[in-house]
Amino acid sequence: MTAEIVNVHAAKTNLSRLLERAEAGEEIVIGRAGKPIARLVPYRADRPKRVFGALKGRIRILPGFDELDAEIERDFENSLTKPLEP
Repeated sequence: MTAEIVNVHAAKTNLSRLLERAEAGEEIVIGRAGKPIARLVPYRADRPKRVFGALKGRIRILPGFDELDAEIERDFENSLTKPLEP
């Protein structure tokens, strides 16, 4: 789908309307003499960078965390030997 090109003069005249359209998620292409020169797109805030180790000392793994529950183990073993019933 080709985006409509809005010329610079029309963009200046209708900037508020174009901003509303961009805010609604539309991408507006601004052009000069029919050639695209810029895109007006919705603003998306950058995600904060992840800091590895940020939760160090705030999470505890209790003893027995990785022990397998007998009921869950049985369910997994049964699912491998029997096909799922419809």
